[in-house]
Amino acid sequence: MGHHQHIEVTSTKPYEFTRKNRMIAGVMIIIGLIAIISQFATHHTQTWSNLLMNNFMFMGMALCATFFLAVQYVAEVGWSAVIKRPVEAMGQALPVAGVIMILIIAFGGQSLYHWMAPGITTPGAENYDSIIAGKSAFLNPAFFWIRIVAFFTIWTYFVKLFRKNSLLSDEGDGVVYWKKNRGAAAKFLVLFAITESIMSWDFIMSIDAHWYSTLFAWYTFAGMFITSIAALIFTITYLKSKGYLQEVTEHHLHDIGKFMFAFSIFWTYLWFCQFMLIWYANIPEEVTYFMLRQDHYRGWWLGSFFINFIAPFVILMTRDAKRKLYLLMYMSIVIFIGHWIDTFVMVIPGSMLTAGHHAAEAGAHHGNALSLGSVGLMEIGTTLGFIGLFMYLVQHHLSKAPLIAKNHPLLEESLHHAI
Repeated sequence: MGHHQHIEVTSTKPYEFTRKNRMIAGVMIIIGLIAIISQFATHHTQTWSNLLMNNFMFMGMALCATFFLAVQYVAEVGWSAVIKRPVEAMGQALPVAGVIMILIIAFGGQSLYHWMAPGITTPGAENYDSIIAGKSAFLNPAFFWIRIVAFFTIWTYFVKLFRKNSLLSDEGDGVVYWKKNRGAAAKFLVLFAITESIMSWDFIMSIDAHWYSTLFAWYTFAGMFITSIAALIFTITYLKSKGYLQEVTEHHLHDIGKFMFAFSIFWTYLWFCQFMLIWYANIPEEVTYFMLRQDHYRGWWLGSFFINFIAPFVILMTRDAKRKLYLLMYMSIVIFIGHWIDTFVMVIPGSMLTAGHHAAEAGAHHGNALSLGSVGLMEIGTTLGFIGLFMYLVQHHLSKAPLIAKNHPLLEESLHHAI
């Protein structure tokens, strides 16, 4: 039986977060702040939906990076040991996303969620809504805030625990800390399944409070996970292009590329199933969700489907495509844009309808509010700001520890990974 030759680990130092990269991230954050302030001055209502949409993507990338990390521990995966630190760095953005989300809902909740309107569940009130009243045991502000605090407390605890044990393993017994994280990961995955599902109903589905879909939690997860994988691929390919992570070979890229391809197809399957079943049943309380998007956002709605399905299907199907550094980097950008559009379609139409209800109560026509749900410089600027913040946080945490967890018990397997 042959023996593998020992491979020397070269990524023993942290990433150098250069002044240039700090400046780029800082400028993007400033652009985002200017866009947000400007939009508050012009289209106050859409600013909240714009912030929710972008922060939800930001939060999803960090949360699903932590999910991916937990899966690697529980499944005792060896190949991914060399990409562990970039995954951890992405997860560290989650507490920041949590703080921003709490601020968005605290100050803009009534602009986003029609069910939060005063008196809406009070019989006899002018704006009483019997459907929302029937859901008030779940959709009420007090219980909503309890869930939000629980989500971010649980997620932040595990994000910090995984990172703490990982850093301790660099100076201690790697097997001991790996086992601790494996045990914690098993608990996290159970809690993730519950909290991610409820979170998707709370933050996104309850925008369209009359509507519901039994597939929505899965659909939301698929979109968040593929966006997270796209961000991970971009991070890894960028690091490799700058001379870091030489231990990551075309075999590792191939495996990450398979995740990006496979979950693009999985997302497409869920997109089609959710739409087809609701369209075929043609039940009024279900089709209203898609009617709003077909009537006012048809181009965005169909565009997200074609970008997120056709592009990965055509470009990433072959084995060689998943091994090419810059092709993967390019596709990660395309998929990020595609799922930004998908998140736009999930958030903006319903929140603009909420704005329409407020406008109608004030004596205006809700069609004016719907016409605000478009993409312009303010929306693009806000997105750039969130990307800059995410870039800053990931690079900051990459600079705080060696890029390879040298005492990972499965590192040797990862270094010799070949498919």
